[in-house]
Amino acid sequence: MKKFIIAANWKMNKNVAESLLFIKNLDTKIRNRSDNSKIDKIEILIFPPFTALHPIKGKSFFISTGSQNIFFEKNGAYTGEISPEMVKEIAEYTLIGHSERREIFGETDEEINKKIKIALSNGLKPLLCIGESLEERESGKTFKKIEEQLEKNLSGLTPEEIEEIIFAYEPIWAIGTGKTATPGQAQEVHAYIAKLINSKCSVEKKRMILYGGSVKPENSRELLSQNDISGALIGGASLNVDSFFDIIENSLELV
Repeated sequence: MKKFIIAANWKMNKNVAESLLFIKNLDTKIRNRSDNSKIDKIEILIFPPFTALHPIKGKSFFISTGSQNIFFEKNGAYTGEISPEMVKEIAEYTLIGHSERREIFGETDEEINKKIKIALSNGLKPLLCIGESLEERESGKTFKKIEEQLEKNLSGLTPEEIEEIIFAYEPIWAIGTGKTATPGQAQEVHAYIAKLINSKCSVEKKRMILYGGSVKPENSRELLSQNDISGALIGGASLNVDSFFDIIENSLELV
């Protein structure tokens, strides 16, 4: 029986009032389902803006929260940053290495590695994002890019620490573009990621690897049905409570 993580990355969207209303409406939709016997087989994560993290935490039994980013120091003169010691009071998870952080803000693999380490040392569960650009995909460098990212991002981590990380494959060319990797393309990369992770751990097992890249209700069921896809990291479709709930429903049909 599969288990899924269905995660919403709201990016720079929704104020506090809008965030609270979304959580209230989503909670109501879940509670009103005729059969919630399998609801414990999925985990629903919300990554809201920092301003909404504290207000929405604990507002629904069904929903966990995470930050969209952290800094790699616990405190200090870092204007505009937020430390894992602050985040851990109001969230269980943190996104690390999202393509927009890498591409727009110039985050390096070395910085991402430091963020993973400090997140783990503070009891936060990292959700590490990796993926290739369109140019890398078209030139046949997808697997090389994935391997390089994992080698650098996981450098110095013990097998036990790697076990604590959730991974997300997000092809950069499919984020916010409306393009989506075919289920076969996504499965191929997910299987490769799982193989690389297992090679770094003492136990070979099924890995939690989410797919992120224009996931919508219309394509989510086929994507989630792939053997090595363990959930979805959803951007635009997670901003609408109905579409996000539909993706949750699709995942519940597969557990």
